[in-house]
Amino acid sequence: CPTKPFGGSEEFAFSPDGKEIAYTAQLPDDIAWSTDLNIYTVAISGGPAKSITAANKATDTGPIYSPDGKTIAYRAMARPGFESDRYRVTLYDRASGKSKTLTESRDRSPSSLAWSPDSKYLLAAAGEAAREKIFQIDAATGEPKAIVGDHYNTGALYCPAAGNSKPRIVYSQDSLTAPADIFIANADGSPPKRLTQFNVERMKLAQVSEPAEFHFTGALGDKVQAWILKPVDFTAGKKYPVAFIIHGGPQGAIEDHFHYRWNPQAFAGAGYAVIAVNFHGSTGFGQAFTDSISGDWGGKPYEDLMKGLDYALANYDWLDSNRVAALGASYGGWMVNWINGHTKRFKCLVNHDGGFDEFANYFTTEELWFPEWEFKGLPWEKPELYDKFSPSRYVKDWQTPTLVIHGANDFRLVDAEGIATFTALQRRGIPSQFLYFPDENHWILKPKNSIVWHETILAWLEKWLK
Repeated sequence: CPTKPFGGSEEFAFSPDGKEIAYTAQLPDDIAWSTDLNIYTVAISGGPAKSITAANKATDTGPIYSPDGKTIAYRAMARPGFESDRYRVTLYDRASGKSKTLTESRDRSPSSLAWSPDSKYLLAAAGEAAREKIFQIDAATGEPKAIVGDHYNTGALYCPAAGNSKPRIVYSQDSLTAPADIFIANADGSPPKRLTQFNVERMKLAQVSEPAEFHFTGALGDKVQAWILKPVDFTAGKKYPVAFIIHGGPQGAIEDHFHYRWNPQAFAGAGYAVIAVNFHGSTGFGQAFTDSISGDWGGKPYEDLMKGLDYALANYDWLDSNRVAALGASYGGWMVNWINGHTKRFKCLVNHDGGFDEFANYFTTEELWFPEWEFKGLPWEKPELYDKFSPSRYVKDWQTPTLVIHGANDFRLVDAEGIATFTALQRRGIPSQFLYFPDENHWILKPKNSIVWHETILAWLEKWLK
């Protein structure tokens, strides 16, 4: 503990009396194809550890003790083998050893939990409608109440009351226009007060574009949300080239969030209009919407992306339909390869760490449970979806100029996927470029590498769109 690769301090907690610790661990031998994380308790003085979640074969994580010491709250999934199932808030009674699910009827997935000082409420951050909101959950009834709803809010904690004052909450908030700062508010979320100014001076050096959102009718007649940003130098009456950003996951979302990779402001600041669609499979729009991508990677999501782009081009006359680039990483990179085999509407493409051949990818990824769930089985038993959704099968139809980027230490989608993509482009005679990072993994994390990454992508867009 913490579990690899993403676990942190949220995976362990000390009891209020300091005599016990609860922690998250993954112990089975089938770690590469299991999502069965469990929560264990052990005395600080030592001795045997006890699993309090052994009955659940899906993920259990994030234990926190109630201040009165009676209860451990944690987040639990229900479906083994699926990383993007909805987290339920679960309560473990330390006296009886029994657990109960508190939020089964709540169709949102909490990413963090915190107890109120009186042990009567929980704070939960959860994605909803392309925002990360803070909810107060009644620990007795499970009834949720949204108390902070705008932008992207994380790390929410209760502040103990001082004197006669009422308890308050403190949290981090950022948005598509501002990096994170710390806020404080009453326990009901009002009025929020900003406590820090970490990035004010730096942000004075940058222009930002105010995001807007639109909704359109996507696959299955469902309402689909999308973001749109004008270039920072926007002048009415001009038409602007478009950076069409496709998020990864695929169970993820582009939220009202200041991200340090694939930040829409980087493209708006370079003179591009930016569109980002939260297609079927995205999180924060209900679990059924998230589930809908499994077994249908090139179906509903592709339809949503094309319909969302069509809607934007038809409704915003400052977009230049003849100068549009599609860009994405991970699943977004996979979709870029899929797009290359299914439409000729884009002027150029950018594929970062994207999939090329799902048969090869199965035998090289470190997360075997992921393709087994998404493609409904093992490739030697059920090869149909692995074959159907391998972009390699459609190389004969590729023709769009493409920039390919990959990291040597990527074990999610190994670098052979990027090399194969570039080889296919070169052999087809399609204008293409390959940017290779020998010291990066599935993400570009080092600052100087990030500068190279941005400069290379922007130069590629300028070559084909400007």
